[in-house]
Amino acid sequence: MPTYVYECEQGHRFELFHSISDDAPKRCPECGSEAKRVPSGGAGLLFKGSGFYITDYRSKGYKESAKQEGGGSGDKPASPSPPAAPGGAAESKPAKPEGGGSTKPEKS
Repeated sequence: MPTYVYECEQGHRFELFHSISDDAPKRCPECGSEAKRVPSGGAGLLFKGSGFYITDYRSKGYKESAKQEGGGSGDKPASPSPPAAPGGAAESKPAKPEGGGSTKPEKS
């Protein structure tokens, strides 16, 4: 059964727990005057824990095969970085030709 919010003519607000088909007039518990039902904000809805998504009910075999296909939980180590240059120097660039000329062959 739902809980309804009522307000009397004097401005008192209260809640009543009754059937939806109950049509009896409601009276304020403080002053005894007639009360009318008012819209309420409702209750907040919280989703906590597992069980709210379809993937929460997958079989153990399905989860294990998904991990093997590469969509796993990150259990694989990161790929190793390339080896450092000897002496700790940065990678060198190829030398430019002497004379400051172009590397393109000249046309005859």
